[in-house]
Amino acid sequence: MRVFLRLHVLDRVAIGLLVAGLLCVATGWLPTGPASDAMNRIAPLLAFLGTVIVLAELTSKAEVFDVVAARVARAGRGSYPLLFLLCVAFASVTTIALNLDTTAVLLTPVMLALATRIGIAPVPLAMTTVWLANTASLLLPVSNLTNLLAANRVALSPLGLAGRMWAPQLAAVVVTMGCLWMFFWRRGKRGTEGVPDLADALADRPDRIGAGASGPGAARAGDVRADRADRYPPPGVHRPADRVLFRACALACGGFLIAILVADAPLWMASATAAAVAVAAFGVRDRSELRLSLIPWRLLMMVPGMFLVVETVNAHGLHDVLASAIGDDGGTLGLLRAAAVGGGLSNVLNNLPVYLAGEAAVPVANHDQLLALLVGTNAGPVITPWASLATLLWYERCHAYGVRVPVRRLMGTGAVLAASAVLASVAALALTR
Repeated sequence: MRVFLRLHVLDRVAIGLLVAGLLCVATGWLPTGPASDAMNRIAPLLAFLGTVIVLAELTSKAEVFDVVAARVARAGRGSYPLLFLLCVAFASVTTIALNLDTTAVLLTPVMLALATRIGIAPVPLAMTTVWLANTASLLLPVSNLTNLLAANRVALSPLGLAGRMWAPQLAAVVVTMGCLWMFFWRRGKRGTEGVPDLADALADRPDRIGAGASGPGAARAGDVRADRADRYPPPGVHRPADRVLFRACALACGGFLIAILVADAPLWMASATAAAVAVAAFGVRDRSELRLSLIPWRLLMMVPGMFLVVETVNAHGLHDVLASAIGDDGGTLGLLRAAAVGGGLSNVLNNLPVYLAGEAAVPVANHDQLLALLVGTNAGPVITPWASLATLLWYERCHAYGVRVPVRRLMGTGAVLAASAVLASVAALALTR
């Protein structure tokens, strides 16, 4: 029991969910048929999670993210407003063109390394990543698995979905930009002022900021300076310590992105191949970095447990509850209702199983109502850490870098963003139909 209590809170949640899910199957609350179907559906997802985290960890150790971060910081030319726009564009384009989970895994380390390069708190950059990984995932089928499911349901091509969702997507990004600037990026919020958790950490445990006391991406107490102006000193060019490892991991990441963007390869296959290249490079150059701790055990326990629990709830009346809550009104109020139910329940459970259950509850002919549900399950899950897989992945990356975002602050600011982004996006959807 003492060992359990000493674990990180998310480790305890992961273990609790897995145990609860297995108990649901063992007691018969969840029949073996639905349980088996759920595990078959998430098997590729688990393979992706396990391999893409290994890829991200080794790529970070090879200093690829530090090089990219230094280039972004130099492109900002010392201007915080310009840097803010660059970061928003970077996160939005990555999410739209690739995938929100890829953004959470590969862009988060870049943003945290960027904070080190320009000497500000990592929290504003971290929040830019996680918020836009969710709210910028409305436009294309590739942006989010839920988009692919919705496009298939309403028979929309990628261009057709983009033509229908461009206005909601624009509204969501604009609202996200406003919330990011207000809560995290404006003067007095992007330094130690206004970030009590970081200030306390700097005073009490300076070695816990960044990736640790040393190593790629590590931030030190001296890196975070007071925020008194709208300019920062652009950093110099970052040169990796081992150029062979740097090139191998950079090629692995590039190949991963090309495979999912151009070759349309399954995510798990692309990430597994890229991770194998990175592991092979470290096996030759630095075997000491190849440890079992690279594997994201927390996520590999949490995701199956979460799906088994949600399947159990679904088997005991979730569909009926959703059908009643969403209704069959295809008008503007019906759109708002579907989005609110999708977003609210996603923050209680998780957006993917909620979308799957909600899709079955929406009348087949109500295409706009289904798209409103999509808005709620994509732009709404920014309140709780488990609301979307992208947020879970982001939390994992932040934890690996020693960056702490208090759950209370995450939930408070996320609630404002969720309400305003979903409302604005549904309004845009209604106005453009």
